[in-house]
Amino acid sequence: MEGQPLCLIFLRKRGIRMRTPQCSEKFIAEQKRLLQERPDCATAAYNLGVAALQQGKLDEAREYFEEAVSTGSRMFEAWANLGYIYFKQGDLERVAEANKRAVEIEPRYARGYANLGFAYLQMAKTAEAIAALEKAIELNPEIVQAWTNLANAYLQQGDVDKAIETGEKLIALAPDFSLAHNNLAYAYYVKQDFAKAIEHVDIAVDQGFEVPPEFLKKLEPYRSKQSRKG
Repeated sequence: MEGQPLCLIFLRKRGIRMRTPQCSEKFIAEQKRLLQERPDCATAAYNLGVAALQQGKLDEAREYFEEAVSTGSRMFEAWANLGYIYFKQGDLERVAEANKRAVEIEPRYARGYANLGFAYLQMAKTAEAIAALEKAIELNPEIVQAWTNLANAYLQQGDVDKAIETGEKLIALAPDFSLAHNNLAYAYYVKQDFAKAIEHVDIAVDQGFEVPPEFLKKLEPYRSKQSRKG
């Protein structure tokens, strides 16, 4: 829907898991030494990829993660992190492909499905997005970003009632998630339930969310009507 003030959140950091929580120079040097001694050590390549990713060195991280998936059979989180890098590079097709590989390796990897759903949603493959996001929520109902993107997917599909239902479930799960209130406000606006739209947009504002000014402007006439009724 043109102009809708909806945001999508791509998941990445919770998918990163290092064998050692340190990213010190000593740790990195140890991993590089291990990889030099054992070029087929996928874990070392993965750890170096995580370290590079945390330092913002995306090209270096990509090379390490690609090495990890080429030598290790269970590197599903490396695939997910590759998906994040491809996203930063603007390649949504590769984002989807990387996360498909992740969930093929680990079918219960909820965040892989969440990322896959996000990629499909960005590509306007709405039915595929809904299927992936519903699977993510089935596996882990606490991934709030998956709920957010699912509500957006229903809006993209034109199913406003399902978008509202999903948004209400999300704020029951995470009442302080201001983005959810913003998006639910928009869904109610599309539904022409302007009182509910105003209620949720005000909660989003109170929680510190920067609601798009054009959306607030659209709601302003309905505030006036409510005031006259009061």
